[in-house]
Amino acid sequence: MRSLKELMDLKKRTAIITGAAGNVGFALAESLAELGANIVLLDINKEQGQAKAEDIKNTHKVETLFLPVDLENEKEITEVPEIVINKFGSIDILINCAALLATSGLEGWAVPFEKQKVDSWRRALEVNLTSVFLLTQGCRQYLIDSGHGSIVNIGSIYGVGGPDLRLYEGVENLGNPAAYAASKGGLLQFTRWLATVLAPSVRVNSISPGGVFRKHEDPFLSRYIERTPLKRMAKEEDLKGAVAFLASDLSLYVTGQNLMVDGGWSAW
Repeated sequence: MRSLKELMDLKKRTAIITGAAGNVGFALAESLAELGANIVLLDINKEQGQAKAEDIKNTHKVETLFLPVDLENEKEITEVPEIVINKFGSIDILINCAALLATSGLEGWAVPFEKQKVDSWRRALEVNLTSVFLLTQGCRQYLIDSGHGSIVNIGSIYGVGGPDLRLYEGVENLGNPAAYAASKGGLLQFTRWLATVLAPSVRVNSISPGGVFRKHEDPFLSRYIERTPLKRMAKEEDLKGAVAFLASDLSLYVTGQNLMVDGGWSAW
């Protein structure tokens, strides 16, 4: 029987993380690097993505690769698996984290439903859901060949339950786009679909975080805290253990599951 330390060891494995230049994506990438994995960072932000790759390489002494990828560009997405294989020889872990968020600033986005725009709806589905389909499809055989393939999709509490719009009353620049909820709900169902289709060779799970603190102010912040049993918003560190568990052999008999990391938000 292997020890816990052995089960979480990711040395000689390669992990792809989308949205890795963002706060959450970078935290997930760092978590897997701490366990020894080679890290491939995908992000549209070239300058920040390259800097994050260098940071991980220097801090954790693992091999890294940054790929500037627009997740609304099918050609760029489909080229990723071969590039990774040519450099590292395997794809063992895929973390689909990138998303257009409620704060992405699109036109007709974080506004009342009757003012939301179909163009923003389409873009959100393209980034939050279609890109996951394309990248997973491209990595499929390599994950199977890995012998311990694991996919972790990053969902949201708003892919599980409806929004409490009372949180947003009188609050500027915050809202709850329909497309975000629909795409995250679709992502969770796609997780379950993949879990049975790719079994037994590849495990597929998801993590649904609660709202992550971004210098939110009252009245939104106090309302959110009051609504949450653990009385705070999430921080990036809260997700490190979850992704380490699902990406590594610690969860070898876990697939098709959605792990709520929401401070108890969904327990009411």
